[in-house]
Amino acid sequence: MKTNVFSSPSVVPGIIERIQTVASQFRSRQITPAAPPFTHTDTERREIEVRRYQQSDFDDLVTMYDTFTSDQRTQGTPPLKTDDIRAWLSDILDGVNAVAICENQLIGHVSFVPDEDDRHELAIFVHQNYQQAGIGSRLLAGGLGLAKQQGVDYVWLSVEKSKRYQQRFYNCAGFTTDGPMGIAYRMSRTL
Repeated sequence: MKTNVFSSPSVVPGIIERIQTVASQFRSRQITPAAPPFTHTDTERREIEVRRYQQSDFDDLVTMYDTFTSDQRTQGTPPLKTDDIRAWLSDILDGVNAVAICENQLIGHVSFVPDEDDRHELAIFVHQNYQQAGIGSRLLAGGLGLAKQQGVDYVWLSVEKSKRYQQRFYNCAGFTTDGPMGIAYRMSRTL
């Protein structure tokens, strides 16, 4: 005689819980600006601190970018060589910047770089060992909150046309697509 595992009272709640967990990962979540500092527990149950960038973070930021794999680099950023990373950071750290920290290790960075029109270009990076755990969403929320506090009114970015996941991510944060820019789309929002 076969037994039906789905009729077992202990199995059904576990299956339902797993289905709900998987479904929640596909649901779009709004990313709302929130001024740092704050902490967040990611989906891996790690405590993440999101706070304003400090000058003392510079070397840790260089180290984070220096350990990026090649598939984490997009549109030429971050640069490949350590000296080039340092020069690039010197340029983008002039704007509003926030970082994500896990166990005293810098694992994420969001930057709002002012352009000649008093608008700010957004760049956000989370180290590959910490992606797909909700850190980028919280880091972006913290960055947008800090940028708003610092008087940033208009934020834009470019995202490659083939990166649909990133486009959805930015849509959840209130960005809309302005139009194509070669192989990328320009997206923007006001704060």
